[in-house]
Amino acid sequence: MVKTSHPSVNSESHALLHWALQCRILFFKSKMSILCLKRYVAAAFTCLMVGCAHQAPSATDSVLSPNPQLRAEGIPPIPMRLVQQVERYTDFRGHSFLDWHPQRREMLVSHRPAGASLPQLFKLDRPMGSLQPVLSTTEPISSASYEPATGQYIVFERSAGGSEVTQLFRLDDGASTPVQLSDPLQRHNFEIWLHPQRGQPSQLIHSSVPLDKTATGGSRTAVNTQLWLLNPLQPDQRRLLAELPGGGWGVSSASPDNRQVALSHYRSANESEVWLMDLSTGQRRQLLPAAGQAKAVHLASEFTQDGLSLWVVTDRSGEFRELQRLDLNTGTLTRMTAHIPWDVNGGSSSRDGRWLALRSNEDGLGTLRLFEGHSMKEVPLPALPNGSIGSTRFRPGSGELVFAVNGAGGPSQLFVLDAQTKALTPWTQAQAAAGIDASQFARQQIVRWPSFDGLTISGLLTTPPPKFSGKRPVLISIHGGPEGQATFGFLGRLSYLVEEMGVAIIQPNVRGSSGYGKTFLTLDNGFKREDSVKDIGALLDWIATQPQLDASRVLVMGGSYGGYMSLAVSTHYADRIAGAVDVVGISHFVTFLQNTESYRRDLRRVEYGDEREPAMRAHLEAISPLSNAHKIRKPLFVIQGRNDPRVPWTEAEQIVAKARANGTPVWYLLAENEGHGFQRKENADFQFYAMLLFMRETLKLTAP
Repeated sequence: MVKTSHPSVNSESHALLHWALQCRILFFKSKMSILCLKRYVAAAFTCLMVGCAHQAPSATDSVLSPNPQLRAEGIPPIPMRLVQQVERYTDFRGHSFLDWHPQRREMLVSHRPAGASLPQLFKLDRPMGSLQPVLSTTEPISSASYEPATGQYIVFERSAGGSEVTQLFRLDDGASTPVQLSDPLQRHNFEIWLHPQRGQPSQLIHSSVPLDKTATGGSRTAVNTQLWLLNPLQPDQRRLLAELPGGGWGVSSASPDNRQVALSHYRSANESEVWLMDLSTGQRRQLLPAAGQAKAVHLASEFTQDGLSLWVVTDRSGEFRELQRLDLNTGTLTRMTAHIPWDVNGGSSSRDGRWLALRSNEDGLGTLRLFEGHSMKEVPLPALPNGSIGSTRFRPGSGELVFAVNGAGGPSQLFVLDAQTKALTPWTQAQAAAGIDASQFARQQIVRWPSFDGLTISGLLTTPPPKFSGKRPVLISIHGGPEGQATFGFLGRLSYLVEEMGVAIIQPNVRGSSGYGKTFLTLDNGFKREDSVKDIGALLDWIATQPQLDASRVLVMGGSYGGYMSLAVSTHYADRIAGAVDVVGISHFVTFLQNTESYRRDLRRVEYGDEREPAMRAHLEAISPLSNAHKIRKPLFVIQGRNDPRVPWTEAEQIVAKARANGTPVWYLLAENEGHGFQRKENADFQFYAMLLFMRETLKLTAP
């Protein structure tokens, strides 16, 4: 890290000097080119003549140092005065619903209390009540649920250091130390509880997959998924139910008599199957698609109350996913939500079958719909809070439905709707730092533009408040997946850019995004991968036509697949952007496919292409950003977690080294205790502060 102090002059000169100082250091370590040294001399001369605009911290200024888990390279010192200006925007705290207690009007929620690094587990037994601590943890918990008969204990999933090697734990009521239930040499996922039986202990089903670290040579050519039946009170007596070929298997629900379970087998974003498995024998049979039927998405949900049918979500009847009822005796499918011209994403039913709540994705907005369970007649709802609807669950033995709302005014807030009376009750309130009124933040709006081939692409635009005049700089924030989607919701820390720095944010849904039909979802597959990059090129054209946006000050940012997109935009449109931020992104498709965890590899090959096929390998080599790193001429900020099982940290290391060798200024932030994105507040805060410095330099922003 370079720490310097310079007289105050213009920001362009400071950017040059900052880059040049890094260049000089690397040159004398024999890692830089003669061209880099020449640029250093030119930059240094410019700064001597006209000075530097961005004043580095003086000897009397305090700075925020990276914590011991962070490796920061090329990132200037972060002044504490910047931290003090921004930190109010780093402390938004919502509540995530986890489960209802089986006997009490009480829910289990996840919430990050003030001063904590990670969300913790709490009980909440009344609307807007005080949270009752259940467990304080130093590692992220991904799911938790009550034992379904009496709630005498909780079972939760937790992994260490962002590795996603999830393990199962039991926490007894009133205890503070959990009991591990699973084998640490495998990755485990909680699937479902079986229905409680009078006089019998509760049992759950979990899945397990092997890890590359336990394989000879550190990699596996094939992976199988095991399904286990487990009594959490006697974990050493778990029983193997089945061993299924490959990955992508999930248990959706158990029949009312616990004799059968419905399985979903995910093969790709456009293809999945529904199976039925006998719990006593492990034998299974495929239900969907039936013999002779075309491939499509088929996702199993719950059994009907009589056990004769199964609810499924499928796109086999059109472009969008809809709820259908599968008769288990005849195999007949009955369409239930054909009137909804958008994807149905899931939902829940009341225990007595009287009510069915569904979530639909309507042009990026999560919408709640309520149905009378037997007639499937849609029921009018009262006015709901602004925002996208998230998780939904009926309270056992009642018609009370909890749902989460994530909107521009704040992160996840929980509400309970009485399906009978339609009374709506808030149970939690999102929290923010003193002086912040998130309800006044700018709202997202949908914008659309034509791409290179005439296809219409859409995205979400958030514009700064009227106090900012003139053309505004732009941040293009690209989602991951690639079959993800930018949806209406809370911007979190990025709200600072809009509200305090006057930056407009565009979240594009390029081809290949979900939510716009199954055909749109396939338009970036295989050899069509770079068509989605061209959609960003078309967005740059559109920005240039907008009177309120400054096409000369555009930064592109993305995470995971969005990180690849940021790198790809840097190679294709270097002359049209100011810089790029790559968060846990793919830099080379072949090395990514070779090094991602084995339980994910075949699923990713369906999306990106199989690198073992010569023609596809040549294509992936040609389009990978690493192969085109010489075209990256604008500043680059790379962010990565060391323990990432999806996009290994080596993807970041190789693009950083290659871009620097080509003379490109690169900032690099690596977290030793994170995986696929930063979850710990102290790491995420440092990342954001560093990104603000990067944006100030690249977009020539004036500090507020």
